[in-house]
Amino acid sequence: MRFGTFIPQGWRYDLVGIEPADQWRVMRELAQRADEGAWESLWVYDHFHTTPVPSDEATHEAWTLMSAFAAVTDRIRLGQMCTCMGYRNPAYLAKVAATVDLISGGRVEMGIGGGWYEHEWKAYGYGFPRIGDRLGALAEGVEIMQQAWTTGTATLDGAHFQVDGAIVRPLPLQKPGIPLWVAGGGEKVTLRIAAKYAQYTNFGGTPEAFEAKSAILRGHTDAIGRDFAEITRSANYNTVIASTEAEVADRIDAIEARVAPYLGDATEGFMRDYRSGAALVGTPEQIVERLTDMRDRGLAYAIHYFPEHAYDRSGIDLFEHQVIPALS
Repeated sequence: MRFGTFIPQGWRYDLVGIEPADQWRVMRELAQRADEGAWESLWVYDHFHTTPVPSDEATHEAWTLMSAFAAVTDRIRLGQMCTCMGYRNPAYLAKVAATVDLISGGRVEMGIGGGWYEHEWKAYGYGFPRIGDRLGALAEGVEIMQQAWTTGTATLDGAHFQVDGAIVRPLPLQKPGIPLWVAGGGEKVTLRIAAKYAQYTNFGGTPEAFEAKSAILRGHTDAIGRDFAEITRSANYNTVIASTEAEVADRIDAIEARVAPYLGDATEGFMRDYRSGAALVGTPEQIVERLTDMRDRGLAYAIHYFPEHAYDRSGIDLFEHQVIPALS
């Protein structure tokens, strides 16, 4: 199994209490620690407003961070989970990603999806198209990026995007282009796009959801004659780990105490997965057991979000030393 980790960027109230002027230093140091450690990749979310409650708390922009992380790390791969196709013209996005690939020495991953956060769509003036239009734009945008990265130019007269000889030079360092992660479990459209274009997918991390989406993805690959094994399947996990169950409970209490002043009535919902066991919560032995089961079901890449990452590294250190070696 391969492993990635999210770097806190504020979207999930994971930089609260840290002065905005200090937040880049914190993010940079965490990225550099990940670069020196056992992680294959680091990730950020592509969002503009905090969740579950939009607020004045900082949320740092994903592709700006990609460029910054590219310049201050040496080895680790750089991804977004996931870039929203509706937020940027895809030819422009292809150009941005190619530039970051050059800065990083060929370490960029392109996580891409249709988008869902209605509040920020409308706040930024993008409207909020119906799901069919968002996924139609996703399909056209992926086609444009593939053209751009393989030929250096893109032309498409689509229903959602029109580009005419858009030049994307220099090409990315990675050949035949930046790896595509198509994120989402939409069965009729998203997984069909993934079957055609993706090197990686990212969908539900529970056993039931993962197996169901995997079967549908296989059906799409079979329909177009693509080898299902060419696509690496991944999932994201909100992760809290400690040496004992009592320490795990203490960590969850500390997370709640930190976010509650900012979330108010939304705190209970925010913490529900951590307290119900839906999140990946437990001792190293318990987490290895759950991930081993998922590996046996075909999960090859797990990306972990540690809610206390900016404040307490002991959990992520424990994961690096006891979970990754057991599954790598």
